[in-house]
Amino acid sequence: MYKNQPLVSVVINCLNGEKYLRQCIKSVINQSYKNWELVFWDNCSKDNSIKIIKSFKDKRIKFYKSKSVKNLYKARNLALNKCNGKYICFLDVDDMWFKNKLELQVKEMRKDKFVKIVYTNYIVLLNEKKKKFVKFSKKLNSGFITQKLLNNYDIGILTVMIDSKLFRLKKFNSSYNVIGDFDYFIHSSFKYNIKAIQEPLAIYRIHSDNFSLKKIDIYINELSSWLRENKNKKKFKFFSLKSIYILLIKLRIKLFIKKVFNIKLGM
Repeated sequence: MYKNQPLVSVVINCLNGEKYLRQCIKSVINQSYKNWELVFWDNCSKDNSIKIIKSFKDKRIKFYKSKSVKNLYKARNLALNKCNGKYICFLDVDDMWFKNKLELQVKEMRKDKFVKIVYTNYIVLLNEKKKKFVKFSKKLNSGFITQKLLNNYDIGILTVMIDSKLFRLKKFNSSYNVIGDFDYFIHSSFKYNIKAIQEPLAIYRIHSDNFSLKKIDIYINELSSWLRENKNKKKFKFFSLKSIYILLIKLRIKLFIKKVFNIKLGM
């Protein structure tokens, strides 16, 4: 049926994602590239997420439900165990893809056998303000780009396509709740050629729930832990981590301002 089209596994992890879920799923179904499977992993949702996903009568959609609530990267690893594709992509329930995303990425993956990860630019949608903009105005980097990622991490997980062989060797660090993709792609960049598509092919939605004080606090703690764990490793000997330390300072300032602002609002 899909002659010469390798299977792409699309992983969607869901925990109470009913608000934008239909738009998310439709952006997969409407892909110009048709040989995909959607591995939908529900993390014990209490809203209408399960009802919504089951309303789509497409045999390519495969539904799985966790027995208990897992953190995000544990849930992603469990979903990865159900994937059959040659390539793997990730999409969160509040985000969307452009119609030609999978088609263009498969073309890039097949063009060069040494490329194992392809990522793209993306659109940021400010939900409450109803505004949008292209995330990166500068050219995205390709090749062995470890230092460039450390200087300015620009891989959005909603944009990536990954050779599934990589996940057979190493999955996400399931101890993380926020920086699991950062950790994974930094370490992968030591070994693998990464290709960038400059065109925005996905939409990342920013809303009140995904930028909570709690999430910033977790981000700070996990990034601090990551630095302690990795700064003295041999593989980082010839790379500068200065930008990560600067990012931590900025995050702490941001958290402080948000806390003060919220306290003033309460008064």
